[in-house]
Amino acid sequence: MSAAHVVVIGAGIIGAATALGALREGFRVTILEPGEPGGEQAASYGNGCWLSPMSVIPPAGPGLWKKVPGFLADPLGPLAIRWSYLPKVLPWLARYLWAGWTEAKVLRAAQALRPLLVDAPALHRELAESAGVGHLIERRGLVYIYETREQFEREALAWRVRKQVGIEWLELDADEMRQREPELDRRYTFGALVEEGGHCRDPGAYVAALVAQAQAEGAALQQARATGFRVEGGRLKAVRTEGGEIGCDRAVICAGAHSKPLAAAVGSRVPLETERGYHAMVRDAEVGPRTPMMPYDGKMSITWTDRGLRCAGQVEIAGLDAAPNWKRAEILRDHLLRSFPGLPRDLPADRVKVWMGHRPSMPDGLPCMGPSAATPDVLLAFGHGHVGLVAAPRTARAVLDLLQGRQPALPMERFSPTRFA
Repeated sequence: MSAAHVVVIGAGIIGAATALGALREGFRVTILEPGEPGGEQAASYGNGCWLSPMSVIPPAGPGLWKKVPGFLADPLGPLAIRWSYLPKVLPWLARYLWAGWTEAKVLRAAQALRPLLVDAPALHRELAESAGVGHLIERRGLVYIYETREQFEREALAWRVRKQVGIEWLELDADEMRQREPELDRRYTFGALVEEGGHCRDPGAYVAALVAQAQAEGAALQQARATGFRVEGGRLKAVRTEGGEIGCDRAVICAGAHSKPLAAAVGSRVPLETERGYHAMVRDAEVGPRTPMMPYDGKMSITWTDRGLRCAGQVEIAGLDAAPNWKRAEILRDHLLRSFPGLPRDLPADRVKVWMGHRPSMPDGLPCMGPSAATPDVLLAFGHGHVGLVAAPRTARAVLDLLQGRQPALPMERFSPTRFA
C-alpha cells in the first residue's frame, strides 16, 4: 500500500516543521506555498527571533478595556486600532478583552500554553541541526529590563502567573545590569533574566533551510495558493489551488493569517485576526545587547541576528489589506537608539531596514489546532499569535499525533477549533 499523501498548506515555521515531521513518520508530503519559503512576505521572516518558553501570558489582561479609547486615539502607540477597521474587528476585540478579564482567565491560558512552549530552544536546536543550520539557534537566556524595580512590580500579575506555571528567573540589580550589559543606557537599573529562553539568529533562513531539507527528504514544493478542498462523503479527495487540484488523503492548514477562509471552506468558522507587527533592523550596528532583551518602556524585543541588530514589536489592528504605517517602525528604531547610546544618532537610511508582517491571532491568545468540522482529514494548525516561532516543534508533534491517530500530549481541548462555536 502506498504511503498516505499529506498536503501541508503554508511554508512558514509551523508548516515547515510539520512537513519534516510528516516525512519522517512515513507520509508522502506536498508543501503548498505561494511565496518563497522564509521570504520577506512571511511572518516567520520578520518576527522578534525569540524562543521564549515564558511567553505564556495572553495579550489581553485585566483592566485592558479601560485603555481601548487610547488605542483608538493614538495611532502610534504600542497597540493601536485603526478607526476604519473598528466595525469589522469589534466582535474579535470583545472576545480578546474578555479572554484576559480576570487573573484566573490569564492563569488558565498560561497553563494551556506552558506545555506547548516548554523546552523550545532545545527542540528547535534539534530541528535546526537536522537541517544543517544548528548554528542559527542559541540559548543565552532572555532578559526583561526596567528603569526601576517599581516598573517590574507593575507587571506583578504576569510574573506571578509565570511562576505558577513553573517559570523561574533571576533578578538583576543596577550593578549586575551594568556588568552584563555595559552598552545599555544607564536609565535601566533592574532586570529579570529567564535563563531557559533562547533565540534564532535568522528566522527566515531557518525556515528556508527546513523546507529545503524537507525537499531533500522527498517532499514536493508547489508554488501555488490553496483556494479550498474537495470533500466527498466526509473524506478529503483533493486540495484546490489556483492552478488546479492536488489529490491527497490528508491536509494541514498552516497558512498563518491567511488561514481563515480555508478553515471556513471545511466548515470551521474561527475568529482569526491579524495583529500587524513591525521591525527595524540596523546593519553593522556598533553596539547592542549581549543577551536578547525587552525594555519595559519600549515593549519590543532587541536581538542580534545574522542580518543586523533587530528590534521588533508593536501591535496594529488594521486587517490584511491596509497599507503599512512605517512611522511605527521608526518608533522602534528611535527607541533602539535611545536604549544603546553608542549607536549613531544619524544612521543613514541604507543601514536601517524596516518590515511589517501579520501575526495570525485568536482572541484568547491560544492557537487553533485540531480537525476541521467537515472532515477529520483536514487539520487546522494556525493562530499562534505571538508564539508561532517558539511553539512550532510541539505544534508539529501534536499535528503528527493527530495524523497518526494518537492522542497528543498537549491539552488539545483548549486549542480546539470548536471552542468559539
